[in-house]
Amino acid sequence: MKLTAYAALGFLSLLGPAMAAPQGLDLQAVNGAEWSPKSSKGKEINPALIKAQVLLDRARFSPGVIDGHDGENLQNALKIFEKINELKSDGALDEEVWKKLAGTSADPVLIEYTITDEDVKGPFVEIPDTMEDQAKLDRLGYSSPEELLAETFHMDVDLLKALNPDKPFDKAGTAIVVANVDAKADPGKPKEKAAKIEIVKSEKVLRALAKDGTLMATYPASIGSEEKPAPKGSHTVRAVAPNPNYTYNPDYAFKGVKAKEKFEIKPGPNNPVGSTWIDLSVESFGIHGTPEPEKVGKAYSHGCVRLTNWDVQELAGMVEKGTPVDFID
Repeated sequence: MKLTAYAALGFLSLLGPAMAAPQGLDLQAVNGAEWSPKSSKGKEINPALIKAQVLLDRARFSPGVIDGHDGENLQNALKIFEKINELKSDGALDEEVWKKLAGTSADPVLIEYTITDEDVKGPFVEIPDTMEDQAKLDRLGYSSPEELLAETFHMDVDLLKALNPDKPFDKAGTAIVVANVDAKADPGKPKEKAAKIEIVKSEKVLRALAKDGTLMATYPASIGSEEKPAPKGSHTVRAVAPNPNYTYNPDYAFKGVKAKEKFEIKPGPNNPVGSTWIDLSVESFGIHGTPEPEKVGKAYSHGCVRLTNWDVQELAGMVEKGTPVDFID
């Protein structure tokens, strides 16, 4: 079915400045990285943290954007991983946690990938700042090949560039280094459906649970805001819409939007609700993607539950009409 997303959302913003990367940041350094007491210290991109983030991503303890930095999303993912593995649940990457995490997969965390014609064919779009101007576009596609590639491999654009200095991302045939996030995939295995979704406001995470109550996956999430807090109680999934349109309702009265009538923004990964909309049994409320994956985990989505595009796409394959969704304070 075609479903238009009526989520209440904020505005888009540009990616921040590139972060400094240490010398020797390459495929071998990251694949061979080991834990040390300094692994979570410093402002530079850390090979050990890249490795930890990729391993968590594969094990479905999503850290959000893989960026090689120690942030709240990584710490929350580690807390849940630690709890499941009966370790001290403090969100710290210590030696015991590192050994348990490294044991989840023997596959390399970085691999070489050759850019294809499909990756660079576009069309790429300059995304306007205002929603009214976004509504004039035929599609809210990617703004550049590097944005497409970074999202494909669950990476921050700055990390992609740091791992591939002076590489042309707009040229098919270029070999680049990327996160090996698909090592967990088994295309021959049918996707198990979640029995219930739990959205934990205090932890800023969404949990997918199996029929026996075990954890299937966890994702960092932006959950509501002071302006429009998320709902309480139990609800259900009404429908799943890939590539949704977004309809702005003037009743939302967003700051900076002057329109007094409804208008529609076309689909695309840079659409205000991202690549996927999971409609809930709450009027104008859903679980959805975002054009700004680096901001996931912040309370700024005006009432909806916002995941990275890749996380909400994975979740969409795990839910169906009627799946219970509980909001936990």
